[in-house]
Amino acid sequence: MNGDFCDNDGARKLKTKIEEYWTSRGFDVSINLVEAGFVPAMRSARTDVRSNMVNGMPPRKKGGRNAEVGKPASYVRGIG
Repeated sequence: MNGDFCDNDGARKLKTKIEEYWTSRGFDVSINLVEAGFVPAMRSARTDVRSNMVNGMPPRKKGGRNAEVGKPASYVRGIG
């Protein structure tokens, strides 16, 4: 992938690539694009790519299983 990931098209491509990567490995990941508008330091508009990942890992596997320990996410968080 080449190009500017800060513009709208680049951010959308990056979002798709991240979602495909983690989905193919059985993880749920939530990626959002946030329009930041004109940024004087960049002298252009910017689109941020934000996710629910922590330390580069999605928080849960598909089906509600915790990614790290294989237990239901509610059990790990102390909810259930």
